[in-house]
Amino acid sequence: MAAKSTAPALDWGWNHSPATSAALVAGGAYTVAATGAVTGLPASHALLVAGAGAAAQAGADLYQRRPAGHTVARCAAWLTAGGWTASALADHTALTWSSAGWWAAGTAAAMTLARGLARAEDTARTERVQRRVQKWANKQAGEWHDRLQRLFRLEGHEVQGVRPWKGDVGYTVRVLMPSNTPELPADAVRKLAVDLRLPKGGGIQILDGEIYGQTLIRVTAVDVLAKDLDLPDTPQETTVTTIYDGIPLGLKPDAEEARIAVVDECALVIGQIGSGKTNAVNVANAGALRTDNTLVMHIDVTGAGISLPWLHSWAVDGTANVPLIDWTADTVEEAHILCDTVIAGIGARKAGHQDLLTEDDKLTVSHELPEVLVVVDEIAELPPALLRKLDTIVNTGRAVRARVLICGLRATQDVITAAMKKQSRVRVGMRVSDPEELSHLFPTGGARINPKSAPYRGCGFYSSPDEEDVVSDPTAFKAYRIKPQQIRALSTVYADRRPRLEDVFLDTEPAQYYASRWGRILPRLYKAKQLAPTTIAYTDMDVLYPPLNELTGIPITSITDDGDDEESNGPRVVASTTTAPAGAGQQARFGSDLLSDMLNAARTATGQHDQAGTEADATVIQADFGRVIQQAGAPENRPNPVPQLLADAHQHVVAAGGRMWSGDLAAAHGLEARAFGTELNRLLREVGVERPGAGTVRIGEDTKSGYLAETLAEAIKHYRDTE
Repeated sequence: MAAKSTAPALDWGWNHSPATSAALVAGGAYTVAATGAVTGLPASHALLVAGAGAAAQAGADLYQRRPAGHTVARCAAWLTAGGWTASALADHTALTWSSAGWWAAGTAAAMTLARGLARAEDTARTERVQRRVQKWANKQAGEWHDRLQRLFRLEGHEVQGVRPWKGDVGYTVRVLMPSNTPELPADAVRKLAVDLRLPKGGGIQILDGEIYGQTLIRVTAVDVLAKDLDLPDTPQETTVTTIYDGIPLGLKPDAEEARIAVVDECALVIGQIGSGKTNAVNVANAGALRTDNTLVMHIDVTGAGISLPWLHSWAVDGTANVPLIDWTADTVEEAHILCDTVIAGIGARKAGHQDLLTEDDKLTVSHELPEVLVVVDEIAELPPALLRKLDTIVNTGRAVRARVLICGLRATQDVITAAMKKQSRVRVGMRVSDPEELSHLFPTGGARINPKSAPYRGCGFYSSPDEEDVVSDPTAFKAYRIKPQQIRALSTVYADRRPRLEDVFLDTEPAQYYASRWGRILPRLYKAKQLAPTTIAYTDMDVLYPPLNELTGIPITSITDDGDDEESNGPRVVASTTTAPAGAGQQARFGSDLLSDMLNAARTATGQHDQAGTEADATVIQADFGRVIQQAGAPENRPNPVPQLLADAHQHVVAAGGRMWSGDLAAAHGLEARAFGTELNRLLREVGVERPGAGTVRIGEDTKSGYLAETLAEAIKHYRDTE
């Protein structure tokens, strides 16, 4: 198969103005006169051509319904040009100063006439359209006045105007309600839709106007949401944008673009499986990456699915010189490092950029000082400790332009935290089956949302602050469709405009792990796959791995982190010649070594309590179903203070991947589920540890009662601290 040519294609379009068209005709007449005089061309031929041109012009003007005076003027211009050409051919005077002077004067007059006629016709055409629209609007206003009176028995109302939408997909009716009936009844939407006999996909939306008593009735007559909308951005049409303009997601029912604002606000994107949520996130990625003042980071511990399409051009193809996504956290440990770095960077920006906060209490983003947008996918898969760090970014990063876009399957408390929901004024809900899901997401206006208004794949509802910082009611929209092929094409264009974090942001202790991030991430994402040479600049260095808390497995990125001790006071360095981290003494690390350390931390070295050395030093123990309630003897002879039932449960949950349902955990112990759960919950309550999400755990698509390894590890730590 032959390779496609990269040479620019010729433009054969006739992109001429009326003035240039007249000049071309005049130039053709002079050329015919000059060459015809030499070759003996009869003058009658010029008259025949001019007559044919005048006849064609008259036919075209009649077809386009141009004014008769304009038609006469254009036909006269054709005949004048033909007469001059015939005269020059007969007298052989085309190359004389007199003949050339008349030709130049005629050309200038023709250009001026053509421009004036075109401008007059455009004005007349606009006026005709306005008269037609006004006539239609007056007719609609009368019909709507009668309709509101007939359906709702209104008296004293006034239809102030009807404004059509672009594309003829619908219109807006502005009504001034009477003082005794300031609002339409609750069933007005359905009654109006039935009375108008709207097609499937059409709809009615009733909004408040600019003043009290004014109501806006938005009528959607064409189903815009049913259409497939490809992302309009192409490599040839990707001018640099700014994050202040918002991020486009798709089209609203009135064919206007749906945009979300993420400069000051965090965003929350919710959608069930198969709703098009991932596509919507990638559209948001495309909008943010098109700017030159936004730096995008990803957290996706389920395989980095939202990052891989954007990294392909850099990591595999080598067509992009820099990674489009500045940091991709594909594991919980890497996500902790990312969040620690962002949190420290927020504090550093607040202290280091005080000189930029003179006229506003918020930083102004630019290419040199970009916004940091952290996109989090599958939020339900993150442990509570990581959610708390994301809450910190959400709560503290607004002034220094560090924002979070959170994606999840539901907007309930078992999926997202209260802070994320309260602080995310931008909300996007993709297609759902139950209206209750949208009511959870949209606290105001959600009760009036009908999921049937956005029934198609890729449809949803969104609300976002407008230019006046007022959050709009939830509005239906259809997301643009973006495919991996388009992502790769856009990546090569967007790579050249990617900003970098400033020195102030990176002058923190956790940021020491920033430079070697791709040395940790790429081997996990691409395994043994051959990477492009463009990755060498990001991986040809010593790779730093932070020490891990032996109990929780959380990376320790600074000396102020909880659980830090003298034995874990520095990062582990892996030489750049290695592709995977090697062992380093007793240092905890990712993978099976971490699991082994966590298991050993929850029990004694031998797996059983050591016996006392002598009878005098013997330890007396009273126990109640695995719980030590009293002990005596020297500290070195005391058994592990952690109840054996709690330690064993922690081991099982860690081995299962960090979360386990109650029934499965009881079966692993060989105990009856109810008795096991009662005792284990009692052990947690005695040290003040509560199970997040009311004790529910989501594994896959199901949510049941269960336990998290982090919850049990916290209880173990409390038992050890109270020894």
